[in-house]
Amino acid sequence: MKLSKILFPTDFSHTGDAALELASTLARESGALLLIVHVEEPPVAYGGGEMYYGMPEPAADEIRRMLQAVRPTDPQVRYEHRLVTGDPAGAIVRLAEDEQVDMIVMGTHGRTGLSRLLMGSVAESVVRRAPCPVITFRHPAKKPSAEAPAPAPSPP
Repeated sequence: MKLSKILFPTDFSHTGDAALELASTLARESGALLLIVHVEEPPVAYGGGEMYYGMPEPAADEIRRMLQAVRPTDPQVRYEHRLVTGDPAGAIVRLAEDEQVDMIVMGTHGRTGLSRLLMGSVAESVVRRAPCPVITFRHPAKKPSAEAPAPAPSPP
């Protein structure tokens, strides 16, 4: 598969670290441009038209600074940043279409059950709607520390 553009969405969490490394490797090996994107969600109107802002977001300048700090893990990879506004999954799919990307590589939080039902899954929605292949990378669970004491044996 010839790749000329790879899209990497970031929410600035550590779940995307391994996905960024994979996206950087794929971009380097194929000579592709890496588009690093963050989607800023607009506030939602509810009830009598009041705006609900949810969790406070950093200021726009801070978001741009945070986005500029996200760079490929390989300095030889060509990259560009995009800051877009909208529903995260919809904005990612729309950008993939507009930019004619060949692949999307994104981290996933790996939520299951009620948490996934309530919060939804941006990655799942992108996979279902994307015009190109999508690789999702779930951040591995933390391994127990090698220095952690062994559990005490249970009494007979």
